[in-house]
Amino acid sequence: MKSFEDRKRVEALERQSLVTQIEKQALENDLVNSQNNYLRSQINPHFLFNTLNFIYNDARKKAPMAADAIMNLAEMMRYALKRPEASEMVPLSEEVEQIEHLINLHKLRTANTINLELEVKGDLFGLRFPPLILLTLIENIFKHGNVSHSTQPALIKINYENNHLSIKTINMINDVKSKPGESHHVGVENIGKRLNNFYKEACEFKFYQDPLNRYITEIDVDVINPLANLNTSRLT
Repeated sequence: MKSFEDRKRVEALERQSLVTQIEKQALENDLVNSQNNYLRSQINPHFLFNTLNFIYNDARKKAPMAADAIMNLAEMMRYALKRPEASEMVPLSEEVEQIEHLINLHKLRTANTINLELEVKGDLFGLRFPPLILLTLIENIFKHGNVSHSTQPALIKINYENNHLSIKTINMINDVKSKPGESHHVGVENIGKRLNNFYKEACEFKFYQDPLNRYITEIDVDVINPLANLNTSRLT
């Protein structure tokens, strides 16, 4: 009986210790969340963009390249702060604008030494697409691809015709190995999951390496009615 009572007492102490640890962790999490919320509340978007606009106007005459970089960055930040819902599609034309800003930033940063071509065919008006997928593909090109090859430019092809959307990226693979923890495949696999959630069988997504050491991604979507969601799920 004494051994049984001692064991119960030890178990009670262990439970109390566990509860205390959980409560302590919860308090620490609350503190971290409070600190993050406080920091976010201090960075007012209007203040941020007004400041960037001031810096842009001040730098425009003295350092036009820096001013262009500031403007491209500001537009990308403005777009990111819109934060659409996970189930919401956005105008594809806006996504194309963002990848243009991203390309311009890299051109400015590298003194226009990158060899990359963006080709858009078809009228994208009214066509909606899951957000940030295009940006993820282009970021992967800059992170893992060789965008300074003299004879093999990186290619981004977007074509919309007869209710069919085709998006294709081609880039030479960078010979420099990625840092530990960086994975090209994780990003594209997540893209595949998101596309499947939005389009199901109406979309096909492929990514592969060809014999020329090029990395290729292909998205093909059958769009039944591109204007169906034009007046719904708008970004504010």
